[in-house]
Amino acid sequence: MNTFVIETKHLNLYYGDFQALTDITLNIEVQKITALIGPSGCGKSTLVRVFNRMNDLIDGVRISGDVNVLGDNIFTPNADLIALRQKVGMVFQRPNPFPLSVRKNITFGLEIHNNQAPEQYDAIVEASLKNVLLWEDLKDRLDHSALRLSLEQQQRLCIARVLAMKPQIILMDEPCSALDPIATLRIEELMQELKNNYTIVIVTHNMQQAARASDNTAFLYLGELVEYGETKHIYSSPKVKRTEDYLTGRFG
Repeated sequence: MNTFVIETKHLNLYYGDFQALTDITLNIEVQKITALIGPSGCGKSTLVRVFNRMNDLIDGVRISGDVNVLGDNIFTPNADLIALRQKVGMVFQRPNPFPLSVRKNITFGLEIHNNQAPEQYDAIVEASLKNVLLWEDLKDRLDHSALRLSLEQQQRLCIARVLAMKPQIILMDEPCSALDPIATLRIEELMQELKNNYTIVIVTHNMQQAARASDNTAFLYLGELVEYGETKHIYSSPKVKRTEDYLTGRFG
């Protein structure tokens, strides 16, 4: 099995005339948590949205370079975006449960894509909620509105919704920014459990979170990848002065 599940080579991305990413070459390791850090506007969210082609939804986007996900070039003319987004799930900055029941939140994607028999739904709902440690709390409230859950439970439910689609990669764009510190730590603990079966890429503005939760860290600045490596080395002995300056609060 390839140790890299995402590989970019000389990736450039433009919004109209503005170049948001410049010559990004980056390999994401399987079943590791990779954190993308850097100041606001450095390209973190833009980069993570390349991996499931969410940037396609923005007018005027142009991309050059190579991006391989799970061994496939995702920018070939015949790339299957539906299949890609099933394999590469996305969790957003704020919890965004559908205004439906807990159960329907998890089965919604299954019904749309028709990729599981309905008689399997109950087992999938249970397994997905168990994976995010919500089953005991919600097993008697499956038909209650998801909007009645706490913010932390809503974010866990959104992760369960992704897991129901059986992805191999989970992208998380600032998944804890709306949560309090205790809920944030619980989501980080959940990520450690999930990496036993999934590869996780997390965008975070919280450098302490990256230090606590990730195996590898990529530091971006003004659309460029400044430094990438094992988190413990990036934080203890960065090789690039700009990385050290950012981590020690000299800018950003």
